[in-house]
Amino acid sequence: MDHDPLHDFELLIRSRYGALLIETAEEDRAESLVESAAWRLQVPVFVWRRATGLRRKGAPSGIYGTQDPKTALDHVVSSDMAALYLFHGLGPELEKPEVADLLREAAHRLAGRSGALVLTGAGVRLPESLRSVVGPVRLPLPVHEDYEGLQARVVQDLSARMGIEVTLTPSDQDRLLANLQGLTLAEAEKLLTRLIVEDGRLDANDIERAVEAKRTLVEQDGLLEYQPSAQSLEGIADLTRLKEWLGKRRRFMEDPQGAAAFGLEFPRGVLLVGVPGCGKSLCAKAVAAAWSLPLVKLDPGALYDKYIGETEQNFRKAMGSAERVAPLVLWIDEIEKAFAAGGGDEDGGVSQRVLGSFLSWLQERRGDVFVVATANDVMQLPPEMLRKGRWDELFFVDLPNETERQVIWNLVIARYQREPNDFDTVQLAKTTEGLTGSEIE
Repeated sequence: MDHDPLHDFELLIRSRYGALLIETAEEDRAESLVESAAWRLQVPVFVWRRATGLRRKGAPSGIYGTQDPKTALDHVVSSDMAALYLFHGLGPELEKPEVADLLREAAHRLAGRSGALVLTGAGVRLPESLRSVVGPVRLPLPVHEDYEGLQARVVQDLSARMGIEVTLTPSDQDRLLANLQGLTLAEAEKLLTRLIVEDGRLDANDIERAVEAKRTLVEQDGLLEYQPSAQSLEGIADLTRLKEWLGKRRRFMEDPQGAAAFGLEFPRGVLLVGVPGCGKSLCAKAVAAAWSLPLVKLDPGALYDKYIGETEQNFRKAMGSAERVAPLVLWIDEIEKAFAAGGGDEDGGVSQRVLGSFLSWLQERRGDVFVVATANDVMQLPPEMLRKGRWDELFFVDLPNETERQVIWNLVIARYQREPNDFDTVQLAKTTEGLTGSEIE
């Protein structure tokens, strides 16, 4: 359960934190939180932006000369007023020692008079000198009800200016709102407005368009790669138990609100281990197609960086991006190459730290991310990765038997636009004993 950010905000101030960090790109939501806290604490609010400088909330203009961050912080240090000073976009300036020192001094001054300096921004990196004086405030992501209210407001506002036809069924409505999950309210508002304005309608076709619009968010950091969905599960020979397992959980995708009301959680993921070339990777693509979810691939090699700390930060960014654009299927191919058991000595422990972060994320992730990981050699995986709770199920993919090979021959022949009945697939299946599906193709 998410904590109440307003309660956390007040608690940190009462704990004599003179500086707080709200790590979010949603300036409006952060400002609303600060204003609510100021009303409870009965103190004024000052807002700093580089363009306007430091300005008291409600005042017609800013304080002269405070566009420069050092001058603005100097003003906070010299002021005797108990207040909340909200600084938008100060993060990059914190790399300068003189700015960090001024912020530290301002935090000490404000801690003694029930005030605070509040930083906002996405990906703010605090220098070591500030980590002990800056308290974190987590702003929870919008929930289903927030997006539902936003959609109603966007439709109402646009209806006053143009004719709009809304033909979403309750199921379509749930799927559309689920695909807005992870977006900020500002991003969701822009997307909904664009979907409606383009054709004057809001219907089931807009669900796929919403998924496509999130593609740019997936690829912007270069750590996740958007993958086109493959054929459905029917195009894969055998794997009967896996298909049955996935088929039952497809009902969650069709009615997420009903499943949640019943007490079911979004599926976590599966680990597919077995012989190379027997369809493990194809399954990952087919799951996304069967569930009508976007498919993104994590290349563990793209995470590793030569600079200290950058690899771990890349991992956090990749997982954060996946959660932002959820629901989706996250495909990690040949996972044993990234998290092999016993590794890490030759890289200074980086791989072990990333493994620890990955295992924690598998257990505690917040977004609706279904992970499909494949492994050719299960013996290389650390034992802690195989335990239940991190994966819903583990499946072994073996060489196809004679019946399965005949199905594979039929599928492959049809894929090449030939008629399977023109071939003796029974004899072909017998003569290809020991071959994988890839080798048959």
